[in-house]
Amino acid sequence: MKLLKVSGILLLSSSLLFGCATMDKSTSTDKVKETKNTASEALKGVTDEYRKYAIGEIEDFVKATEAFTTAVKNGELVKAKELYGPARMYYERAEPIAEVFGDLDPKIDAREGDVPEAEWTGYHRIEKGLWMENTTKGYEQFAEQLMKDVNLLRAKVETVEVTPDILITGAVDLLNEVSTSKVTGEEDRYSHTDLYDFAANVQGAEKIYHLLNPALKKKDKELSNEIQTRFDEVYRLLNQQKNGNGYKLYTELTEAQVKELSQAVDALAEPLSQIGIVTEAS
Repeated sequence: MKLLKVSGILLLSSSLLFGCATMDKSTSTDKVKETKNTASEALKGVTDEYRKYAIGEIEDFVKATEAFTTAVKNGELVKAKELYGPARMYYERAEPIAEVFGDLDPKIDAREGDVPEAEWTGYHRIEKGLWMENTTKGYEQFAEQLMKDVNLLRAKVETVEVTPDILITGAVDLLNEVSTSKVTGEEDRYSHTDLYDFAANVQGAEKIYHLLNPALKKKDKELSNEIQTRFDEVYRLLNQQKNGNGYKLYTELTEAQVKELSQAVDALAEPLSQIGIVTEAS
């Protein structure tokens, strides 16, 4: 489910903006410009806040990846397994920004079969060794490369201009990713730590919702409340699958539980997709 481009959303006709088709042309044009400028300023404040949030998540991702890759290089199998799921959550929350870099995302997050075998590196490459081969031996080089790629991501993220399009479409894209790949269990197919990624994608979408919610409430309080209710339902279901500070293995969920989660995410994505339309001139 894709949202309309923000640039297109903002260009509403003067009659829709002011409910008056009889105003003279010059006045109408001035009002449209004024409304567009106000909307752009409001959205700029939101995008600036999101940029800070995303950079903060990437900074934490660097630290978590350093701990994970150090464990791999030191041969600490149990510790590496424990750190794998939680470390990935920072990346998953900030994915709308992280995926801007099309060259780095596959190196960090490609699954087996997404890229040629000779080019396959990153978290999932190491995941296969930890769980399928039950060893860190031979994966030190992948740990070294992963750390280099994550550090490069942190450096590059400073150059990102967060546009309203990235922000608004990002929320729904995160949920679509959950419903198309996370819910099938194919993301973390060896470790079965999919619920960590699942939860992080939802949290990332919720952050965007919270940033846009003040403007949304002014326009459509009912929609705002519905979205929050849908988020609460997804979290209620996720909390049922908690295991201490983490989550159960995805393979421990029943078919009915997976279906319920999937339906809850789909039910959230539909109203969330309307945020861009409703807040166009906030």
